[in-house]
Amino acid sequence: MSRISRALLSVSDKGGLVEFGRFLHEEGVEILSTGGTLKTLLEAGVPAIQVSDYTGSPEILDGRVKTLHPKIHGGILARRDLESHRGQMKEQGIAPIDLVVVNLYPFEKTVAKEDCALEEAIENIDIGGPSMLRSAAKNSDSVTVVTDPADYALVRNEMKSNDGGVSLATRRRLALKAFARTAEYDTAISRYLEKVLQDREERDLPTAFSFGLKKVGNLRYGENPHQKAAWYTLGEGGCSLPEAEVLSGKELSYNNILDLEAAVRIVRDFADPTVAVLKHNNPCGLASASSLAQAYRDAYDCDPVSAYGSIIGLNRSVDRETAEKIHESPFIEAAIAPGYAAGVLELLTSKQTRRFLRLPGMETRPEKGILEVRNIAGGALVQERDVLWDEDYEWKVVTKRAPTEEEEASMRFAFRAVKQVKSNAIVIVQGAQTVGVGAGQMNRLESVRIAAKNAAERAQGGVLGSDAFFPFRDGVDAAAEAGVRCIIQPGGSKRDEEAIAAADEAGIAMVFTGYRHFRH
Repeated sequence: MSRISRALLSVSDKGGLVEFGRFLHEEGVEILSTGGTLKTLLEAGVPAIQVSDYTGSPEILDGRVKTLHPKIHGGILARRDLESHRGQMKEQGIAPIDLVVVNLYPFEKTVAKEDCALEEAIENIDIGGPSMLRSAAKNSDSVTVVTDPADYALVRNEMKSNDGGVSLATRRRLALKAFARTAEYDTAISRYLEKVLQDREERDLPTAFSFGLKKVGNLRYGENPHQKAAWYTLGEGGCSLPEAEVLSGKELSYNNILDLEAAVRIVRDFADPTVAVLKHNNPCGLASASSLAQAYRDAYDCDPVSAYGSIIGLNRSVDRETAEKIHESPFIEAAIAPGYAAGVLELLTSKQTRRFLRLPGMETRPEKGILEVRNIAGGALVQERDVLWDEDYEWKVVTKRAPTEEEEASMRFAFRAVKQVKSNAIVIVQGAQTVGVGAGQMNRLESVRIAAKNAAERAQGGVLGSDAFFPFRDGVDAAAEAGVRCIIQPGGSKRDEEAIAAADEAGIAMVFTGYRHFRH
């Protein structure tokens, strides 16, 4: 491998820059640089040549054009093994550039600011940086490319061990990382512009959809021990699980992360203090109350057997009373909340195996229009997240008996709760507490039976919520037999009249909402 003789440094993240620049200089490497990077190096006493002096062309257009020049890209892209390339470089006065150290304008951080204007976002779209990264990565047979300051040590150690050179294997690994970074960067730009430049109500789904995912870390395994797994982040901030702070406990598993994400999604759907107790992405208990402690007690009491080894989601900061109830509960895997009151973590973490996470924003309701993606073989399905509020529904009483005001409030809770359960989904609630959950069955009647069995005597006088219509009256008959007094469902079946008749015969009040909530 050949020694690195010339490097171009142009970075927005100045961490470790001076130390790395000084090392290169001591190794006899000529350094080219621009703007703030050049200023930082020179002020630290590290010799460097301004790119405009090297190319003979001034920076123009307020710095928009600095490195887009044949002497830069020719020096990066030239194949050292081709005589024709070497000849053209000599004719044009182009010297080889062996090391490119570039990290990009902080577009992602810029647009994450609440007060970011479109003009500011546009000005933070890097052009020259991605071009140099791509050029260097394309020519990794000869050029080393560094886009992450964390890799300075790797390059430095290799140069020390290899007489000033970097191995081909390392150059190729760094090239892959550079291409991943430019893809991530372009994706962040397109996702931002798609969001801000198109009217939310009128826009179609994107004609192309890509992810700029960055690895958070490897996981011990996937859903099962024989499956490799890792998790990634879009790096967009907000109330997303990769942004959560892990405060205690052992490493999160693949299944933990799935359930924690579901817990966050569920409790954000409720305005009052709410707790969800989850197993396998389904709430086995869900409750809202005037206090978080009461909501926790009600959610856990729905199905204490299933709650063993569960994931807990809370949409308020955990106070002392709630913490004591969590601490007293049998084994839980993890809990996630927007915060924890002073002193409660000492109590909660006294049992070493429990994980506690903090994710600010869980007390706020989610936006409409957020896209979610599911992989299929050879492609993906993309849809808007299922976000509806009470004012969006077409509430319609279809039975002779109308619900009381208290029953109506319970029905609204039931329909918001059943939305969180895998289809075919049925919940039975008392007030704002689930007492029976029937999830994921192949027919709706079986889901009713399971929910009623779990609720037992607590189904008496309760409210039943169904995520989709009843195709036959048998589900309503089973609910009546269990003692249910109210049913809320979307309606829309060819046999709606039969379901309504069954409800009237049993003295049940039934409401149609006009919207279903399948969750597969």
